[in-house]
Formats: sequence, C-alpha cells, structure tokens
Amino acid sequence: MRFTERTSNIRPYYCCYCGVRHATNQQLRRHLSVHTGSNLYSCECCSSSFKNQHQLKQHLLESHSEGAWFTCRICQKKFLYRYHLKAHLHCHEDMRAYVCAECPKRFYTATALKHHQRIHSDYNQFICGLCNRTFKNKSSVKTHFRKCCTLLEFDFG
Repeated sequence: MRFTERTSNIRPYYCCYCGVRHATNQQLRRHLSVHTGSNLYSCECCSSSFKNQHQLKQHLLESHSEGAWFTCRICQKKFLYRYHLKAHLHCHEDMRAYVCAECPKRFYTATALKHHQRIHSDYNQFICGLCNRTFKNKSSVKTHFRKCCTLLEFDFG
C-alpha cells in the first residue's frame, strides 16, 4: 500500500498557505512547518533546531564535523547524500540518459525528466490556497501565491 501512495499522482492533501499538494497527510504536516516556523529536528550537540533532516545533517557536518561529505573526485563539489553525488557525476560524463517521450529533450536524472514532463500534461497538481488557481509546478504556484497575498493585503489591509 505504501508503494502505491508514493508512485500515485493523486495528491489529495494540500497546503492552505501555498497550495502545494501532497500524497500523504504526513508529508503535508512536515511541509506546514515551513509556514508555521516550527522546528522539528534538534541538534544533540547544541541548542539549534531545524525544519528538516537535510538542514540538521548539513549543520552537523559544518558546525560539529559529524558525519561525512560525499565529494566529487572531478570538481571537489561536496554533497550531503551519496545519491546526490551519483546524480552529479552524470554532468561530467554528459550522460543524459533520460529522454522525454514527447519532445527531444534529455536529462541527467529521472527526477528532472519527471518535472519536465509536467509541461506536456494537462494535470495541474499545485493549487493556490487563496484563489484555487492551479499550476503545473511548485515554483509557479509559489510566485503566484506571493502576488495573491500581496493583493489580499492591499484589498483588506
């Protein structure tokens, strides 16, 4: 069942602040901390706390030298996660193995291809929590949401 949730395009849980849709309630709760300012991850070495594990891991590496960076042998760029390094190495080999079925564009990662494929789809998975306008990608709804908030403040403020 969990596998189906992750691969499904159905995202019934959406953020009332910015309209970003999520597949599970847990993903939505984690996302809401971005808007509410709550920090869910605390450093055991100091009093710092963070919104996500990625920020905590980066803090531990940079401030307390805990853990290990994954370093590119070609350009010395550092990564928090091995899979980010692995994806990065494709750019040195110019290995764009992921090809769009709709157009000739090619991509280094499956994730980049998946994001690109939204432009060919009629499905808009992101929705503005204020005016219910829908968008194909997260950056578009975020930009729109800022404008929408500004208009509301101007109208009511």
